[in-house]
Amino acid sequence: MTRRTEWPGSDAEPAPGPGAGPDYGTGSGGGFGEGAGRRARSRSRSSGSPSSSRAEKGEPRDPVEQARNICLRLLTGTPRTRKQLADALRKREIPDEAAEEVLSRFEDVGLIDDAAFADAWVESRHHGRGLARRALVRELRTKGVDSAVIDEAIGQLDSEQEEETARELVARKLRSTRGLDRDRRLRRLAGMLARKGYGEGMALRVVRQALEEEGEDTEGLDEPF
Repeated sequence: MTRRTEWPGSDAEPAPGPGAGPDYGTGSGGGFGEGAGRRARSRSRSSGSPSSSRAEKGEPRDPVEQARNICLRLLTGTPRTRKQLADALRKREIPDEAAEEVLSRFEDVGLIDDAAFADAWVESRHHGRGLARRALVRELRTKGVDSAVIDEAIGQLDSEQEEETARELVARKLRSTRGLDRDRRLRRLAGMLARKGYGEGMALRVVRQALEEEGEDTEGLDEPF
């Protein structure tokens, strides 16, 4: 006698026999048909246009509002130049008219201030990294700061202050060169200053004085390295 198995939700459903496959019907008992309908409706709801997708995410359609939000995000915690922000808006395909309107407004209210940016950059990079005026000018140019603004910011540093910083850099590096011959010490120390933007004359003078203080014979070190 064949034993019948009762399945939940059905009073007289026989257990599927060996080898019976899944039910791909579309009736109330076929899970595939109902699931397919749900998935189709889900795809239909999610396959809108890019603009509707952005709207669902809360992104503004107005390009001026988009530009404003982008600039505010970029300025959060990090000052940026007008050119840096303009480049970011262009990359995000914000129309030029909208970008110009927002950038000009941000300048009017002081959210963009290239002069203040340049002053802070010179202060930080010179005292923090020991960069000379030449290196600072190069960096500010890459960030789109106007030449007149750069000149004013660089005016914070005079030759005496720059040379004093160079001496401090050499003094910190001098110990690691001990044990090397004189010429190698010269090249290593002068090369370090050159990478930070110091001119050849100042670098040679500062390194020679540092070596003399350690008892090195510096005769012949007046020649360019």
